[in-house]
Amino acid sequence: MKQFAINQASFVTSVGQGQSYPAPLACEIAVVGRSNVGKSSLINCLTNNYKLAKTSQTPGKTRLVNYFLLNNAFYLVDLPGYGFAKRSKSEQTEWGDLIGSYMNSGRPKHLILLIDIRHAPSQEDRQMFQWTLHAGVPFTLVATKADKIGKSQRVIAANKAAKLLGAPPFAIPFSAEEKIGKDALTARIGQIFEDASQQAQRAKETELLFASAAEAFAKAGTEPDGPEEE
Repeated sequence: MKQFAINQASFVTSVGQGQSYPAPLACEIAVVGRSNVGKSSLINCLTNNYKLAKTSQTPGKTRLVNYFLLNNAFYLVDLPGYGFAKRSKSEQTEWGDLIGSYMNSGRPKHLILLIDIRHAPSQEDRQMFQWTLHAGVPFTLVATKADKIGKSQRVIAANKAAKLLGAPPFAIPFSAEEKIGKDALTARIGQIFEDASQQAQRAKETELLFASAAEAFAKAGTEPDGPEEE
């Protein structure tokens, strides 16, 4: 089986509260995490394009849903970071409304939730995880900044952070700086895309089957009955 690779990535659009999302594709994978967890760096590392997702020196500055097209086949969606203490209550409410609308839109097929491998999950991390469960969106946990701790402790620390979040004790250790976990996360994205594509194909086949059956049923209802027996 050919190894999955991300060979193309381009910015599509930014969506604010009340604005329309782009035309849907078979697969849409969203990335979310605290505003200083390294989300933009992760996206740039995965796509080998270090100018794709703009990084900011001001945590929480971005308050839009940013769409990127990968391999001309599926979306990777960058959700606004959370946990920015310097933002007003109204701005934080705006963030909650934006994320809530997106999570309940039915668009995300999978969520990549980022946590800092060095620290216990924050209250905002736990809230985001609860939103994910409530929305019924499948998820993968990624523990960023793995280069900041010893190699022998990375898997242990990543899984511990996942357990403290309230999730099954597994997370992919990741570092954009040293490309730790890049191959593992790329393979995971490839599997998510393949599963979503197969699901979309099955749904299309089922739709065609029902349409064909309905057409045959309607046709049968318009045909004259055969001659009556005496």
